[in-house]
Amino acid sequence: MVKQFAVVVAVLGALAGVAYATSVDQQRDAVVRIVAQIQRADYEGDRVALKTLYSELARFLHNKELASRVNYWRGFALWRRALNGFNDSADPVELRGDLEQAVKEFDEAVVQDPKFVDAKIGAASCLSNLMYLSQNDAARLRELIPKARQALKEAEAQAPDNPRLSWVLGPNAWYAPNEGERGQQKAMEMYEKGLAAIRANKSDSSDPLTPSWGEPELLMNLAWSNLHRTTPDLKAAKTYAESALNLIPYWHYVRDILLPQIEGAIRAQEHTERESNRDGMVFGESSATRNHSRIVSWLFS
Repeated sequence: MVKQFAVVVAVLGALAGVAYATSVDQQRDAVVRIVAQIQRADYEGDRVALKTLYSELARFLHNKELASRVNYWRGFALWRRALNGFNDSADPVELRGDLEQAVKEFDEAVVQDPKFVDAKIGAASCLSNLMYLSQNDAARLRELIPKARQALKEAEAQAPDNPRLSWVLGPNAWYAPNEGERGQQKAMEMYEKGLAAIRANKSDSSDPLTPSWGEPELLMNLAWSNLHRTTPDLKAAKTYAESALNLIPYWHYVRDILLPQIEGAIRAQEHTERESNRDGMVFGESSATRNHSRIVSWLFS
């Protein structure tokens, strides 16, 4: 009888193990599907969907095997909701709320996995954007600046060649005070370096929950940079923008905002050349550029 009981217990234990494994696999598959939807919603500029998908991931936070990645992609959804909101002139209060909660999600991802550098990169970007929104609030800036510096410092020490880090650091070089064209060139070199790295290591990760995004984003930044540099290279800007769209044809920002801006600049340049035989266009410094320069000086002074 004792022997039979032991056999029954062993069988039940094995069945429970199989059921647990199946449950974990099912949960992982569900998270992977939601993450794919988050990335598409980001490119489509669907801020409502990003908020909904952020909430849908909450039910998987209890799964210790997935928690760090669930926190990361929840943070990612709000981060990108805010970035899309900047393009859509969303309410700054709403942008601030999304970015602050995203930082919390990224920080929790690092608690779960201290080596998770992409979570630190996401937090650094959110903190930098919060600094931009808080540039007239000295007390808030005193809170944000050391946190942003620390996140960048840790990410650079841990993974200096991470292409997503290049994407986040590039704007700091671009807006660096008193750097002018040298800062612009340095930023574009960062983007090129990140692009080369991500193309060389495409097969490194087969896990869809491990961040591997970046190639379209780096192409987009190169398109924007060539449009807005002191001496624009509009042909290069259009080539980079079209390359990004070849990867993500439904990318709202590139398709509906950036590429039309580039094409408009090309038409204006052609008109100017016809009318006055001048070679190109000169872009003046905007107030946004000056504000970004001030933020970068806070980060690195």
